[in-house]
Amino acid sequence: MSAAAQIANDPIIRFEKVNKWYGNNFHVLRDINLNVARGERIVICGPSGSGKSTLIRCVNRLEEHQEGHIVVDGTELTDDIKAVEQVRREVGMVFQQFNLFPHLTVLENLTLSPMWVGKMPKRDAEERAMQQLKRVRIAEQAGKYPLQLSGGQQQRVAIARALCLTPKIMLFDEPTSALDPEMIKEVLDVMIELARGGITMLCVTHEMGFAKAVADRVIFMDQGQIVEENTPAEFFNNPKSERTKDFLSKILGH
Repeated sequence: MSAAAQIANDPIIRFEKVNKWYGNNFHVLRDINLNVARGERIVICGPSGSGKSTLIRCVNRLEEHQEGHIVVDGTELTDDIKAVEQVRREVGMVFQQFNLFPHLTVLENLTLSPMWVGKMPKRDAEERAMQQLKRVRIAEQAGKYPLQLSGGQQQRVAIARALCLTPKIMLFDEPTSALDPEMIKEVLDVMIELARGGITMLCVTHEMGFAKAVADRVIFMDQGQIVEENTPAEFFNNPKSERTKDFLSKILGH
């Protein structure tokens, strides 16, 4: 097998016996083993405090693990700043809160990172920003300020901003939980379109309809562990663990 074919076959994200504690007492991730294939779409669900957000925040080292190995696209995450920067260039992240700069226009929010981090000329950065705003169906808002937009529009701007760095991997940390119900659909629709484009996605969410529509695999976490993982059909129709059944009965109401 050629080196290129080998790389294509390797998981793009690999967690190997990963452990993380907060302080001395709170063991937030326990012996996590997880391989994510290139282009795979994974939805992570579970009760509050189960370690879901911590897990995905370890992928771009917003959280540091204390034990085990995390390898992202061939680069292991350690204390080496260069390795962390390399990984962060390939990983886009969308948070629960939109984290947009209120004093900058939508377009300025999107061009800031490509110009400062990517050293991209302003005209090129603006062109790329407009492409991504079109992709999330919000190009007409480019000249507005974030607070002039609805929550759903702001979250779509945040998605476009992450896409401006042309990431190989997108992380979503409960991207709809701060939104009003009528705005959730517009954000999920954009995410469904992205998923169809073949990007690797890890999404922490309680939106089970989204999981059914796009996930290749659904992972259920509880108390810092991966309790169950399966295809959406098997996960929802035939959950194995009592903890999974209990969780699904609460959020699906049956």
